[in-house]
Amino acid sequence: MTGMTSYLFQAWNTVGKENDKFKDLLLDTGTEEIGHIEMLANMINLLLKDSPLNVQESIYNNNDAKIASVLSGMDPNHGILNGLGANLNNPNGTPWTAAYMSASGNMLADMRFNVTRESMGRPQVTRLYHMTEDEGIRDMLAFLMARETQHQLQFIEAAEELEKQYGVVVPYGTKDLEHSKFNHTVMNFSEGEASGEFYEGRTAKDGEKFKYEKDPSPHGGMGNPAPSPEDIRNTQGEITIEQGKKLIEDLSHHVDR
Repeated sequence: MTGMTSYLFQAWNTVGKENDKFKDLLLDTGTEEIGHIEMLANMINLLLKDSPLNVQESIYNNNDAKIASVLSGMDPNHGILNGLGANLNNPNGTPWTAAYMSASGNMLADMRFNVTRESMGRPQVTRLYHMTEDEGIRDMLAFLMARETQHQLQFIEAAEELEKQYGVVVPYGTKDLEHSKFNHTVMNFSEGEASGEFYEGRTAKDGEKFKYEKDPSPHGGMGNPAPSPEDIRNTQGEITIEQGKKLIEDLSHHVDR
């Protein structure tokens, strides 16, 4: 659901004829993900068909519903809310939300995020593959693994194409707005210095050299903001103390009554 909605909204939000090929790719992939959701829903339905509810009932009669749902290996929502069918909850029962999707409006940022999503999804499918010996499920998971291989590769290719057009830092065209003395410096904020050994002297992807700051000094200060109105702050010492005493006295009288 997260991949499907992300790819479709990224596509729908794409503007400019020069990005038509990326829009088309995202529409292709988002639509494909609808089919993947259907495959997974059908898998859940088939696995839950004729599932041994008597095992769960037996445990329930001797313990409680929570223990039963865990020991019988079933999310109770499947049986109670969905009639032994699929739903949009994760294995812990947490419902899916559109807050998980990402469509930043920046094509390069989106493509990089898509690579990350597919890269993290493929290990999960691979782990599921090793958790079962069912040939049918393995066949489906092997297909999904193959498609996530393709999706990683296609989004990497798209990101590299966009880097050629706009550079590697998102968003492009804003370099003059940032403090240049900080934009290629690895700062040491931990006990180790391995990061410095790795980066110092290397050339970043934008062609500039990394620097390493072993003992970064404080940058900037606390500032001196104007105080808010006194009736909002209400922090005058004597007034606050008197008000506190009165509040305590009022509470004491109320308790005595």
